[in-house]
Amino acid sequence: MDTLAVVDVHTPTTSFSIPHSLRNDTLEMLFQRLSKKVSKGNNQIRVGPGWLKYEWNISFWTLDDESDYAIFTWRLGPTASTENPTLFLHDPEAPLPVPPAYQNPSYYAFRAQPAPPAQLTPAGNGPTPSIRSVRSKRSTRSKADTEPLEDYKTRFNRFHTENGVRTVTGKIGPVENVRMLLKQGHRHVYLSRSFAQRHGFIPEDTSPGYYGYGGLVQIGKWPITLGSTTSTHDVYLSEEVHFDVWGPLTLYTISDLTRSFLFRSS
Repeated sequence: MDTLAVVDVHTPTTSFSIPHSLRNDTLEMLFQRLSKKVSKGNNQIRVGPGWLKYEWNISFWTLDDESDYAIFTWRLGPTASTENPTLFLHDPEAPLPVPPAYQNPSYYAFRAQPAPPAQLTPAGNGPTPSIRSVRSKRSTRSKADTEPLEDYKTRFNRFHTENGVRTVTGKIGPVENVRMLLKQGHRHVYLSRSFAQRHGFIPEDTSPGYYGYGGLVQIGKWPITLGSTTSTHDVYLSEEVHFDVWGPLTLYTISDLTRSFLFRSS
């Protein structure tokens, strides 16, 4: 006997499951089954575009048309996971329940927010580099190709121990030529909401009520490339706009960072 294909559904007030095969059934069939499930008596409800979302890669995505459905079945189909696919169902014209009304904790908008990660306090202010030292660094740029490795390591380590801010250009996920702010004391990589929405790290229609109430919310692990080095980091959405992307000085690695890239940082 074939295994029954099931989709789990969470609404703002209840949860249920319906039979539905991502391999054999269509989006229209899904709309029809959900419409029948939520309709009561003479109150016939038509589920359609704008009603459904699903979670993938710590983000929520709309399920409105056949293109959305094709991506949904590819992401959450039987070969991608052994768990039942999960949908979030809500009438876009109806308000969400507010206390003291019941709020389904399984519905994505009512999940408990995780505590934001602790941030290290930046080290105390150190001595400000003199104008002479700055000019000295600039004057050595033409010697980058002939500089001994030990001298290069010494200046690189000094770069990490200096207080203050550095800005560099790199790549995060698929987005290239991103100006990033690096500063001592940060533990992770942070994105502004506008940057995250503009480049698809979170859906465009999200608001602070769904992705943090002014704190930090993790939105997954993403590769970051600086110079010729690529490494994967925890990325958090921040409501505080310091820069499009900012993170710790330790994004640099001495093993594969080219000298010319170091000199181009400010």
